[in-house]
Amino acid sequence: MKVRPACIGDAAAIADIYRPYVAETVITFEDEAPESAAIEARMEAAGAMYPWLVAEGADGTIAGYAYACAFRARTAYRFSVETTVYVRQGGGRRGVGSLLYRPLLAALEAQGFTQAIAAISLPNSDSVGFHERFGFVQTGTYAQVGWKLGRWIDVGLWQRPLARAATPPREPRPLANV
Repeated sequence: MKVRPACIGDAAAIADIYRPYVAETVITFEDEAPESAAIEARMEAAGAMYPWLVAEGADGTIAGYAYACAFRARTAYRFSVETTVYVRQGGGRRGVGSLLYRPLLAALEAQGFTQAIAAISLPNSDSVGFHERFGFVQTGTYAQVGWKLGRWIDVGLWQRPLARAATPPREPRPLANV
């Protein structure tokens, strides 16, 4: 299994991996699974600033993906990113998520982002344990902020420092400039 930057040609596989999470779980708050064109648009919007990675098997099958996006839209938040990882259902506990998260976090640190934030629908002991193994610590909980599959869902925030927060801060750089 190798990790590589995702390309537009991976959008259909990414959409296939994501679809059951949307339809069957509260892990994501989307109600309708995006088709590959919507995934392509998200990848293009990320540009060179926010990495998207895929884990590809020897047979070319995409086993999982991870990406970062802006934590919040306002300018003051530009040093922080939200991170996400999804593994093809049935492929959990085989190290694919870790294989993706290590280079994602390393790239974000090299780019100069200072904080990585994971928003985790609760309860979700697998995701909590996964993030804590990577040094994330819980920093808060939004109670009953999501309604999906007939129930209210809490969202916990886990945070991990990346690059040192210098004063004055250095602007994060696109991957191409790292």
